[in-house]
Amino acid sequence: MNRAITSLFLLIIISSLVSAENGKKVFESYCWGCHHQTATAFGPSFKEIASKRTAQEIKAMITDPEGVSKEFGYKRNAMPKLNLKADELNAITEYILSYKEIDSKNDNNESKEQNKTIIKNPYPTIAISEEKN
Repeated sequence: MNRAITSLFLLIIISSLVSAENGKKVFESYCWGCHHQTATAFGPSFKEIASKRTAQEIKAMITDPEGVSKEFGYKRNAMPKLNLKADELNAITEYILSYKEIDSKNDNNESKEQNKTIIKNPYPTIAISEEKN
């Protein structure tokens, strides 16, 4: 029984490392020119994005930056639309969210709600059926 639990645990760790490595590869291929992990470049840092956005919002911005920018109320958008495969989109989203800092001083629901973007309508331009494998 212990051997099975240990094996499962190792499999989960290895899977997480592979996903992180895939996210890093996507970052290096598509995002690095405008975004950095913790410093602001042309675009916001992954640390900033992760602190303000949900996984759905990150995926939406990658797949439909013009539409999402309008939904957020931005006057302009410089981000290009990326046509990533589903596994690449998931990997880069997880990679971005891995830079989210946990603020133990403000670890209450009120502060979390203040930082959360509320969108009345879900992103209609994201079609799950458009995922590429």
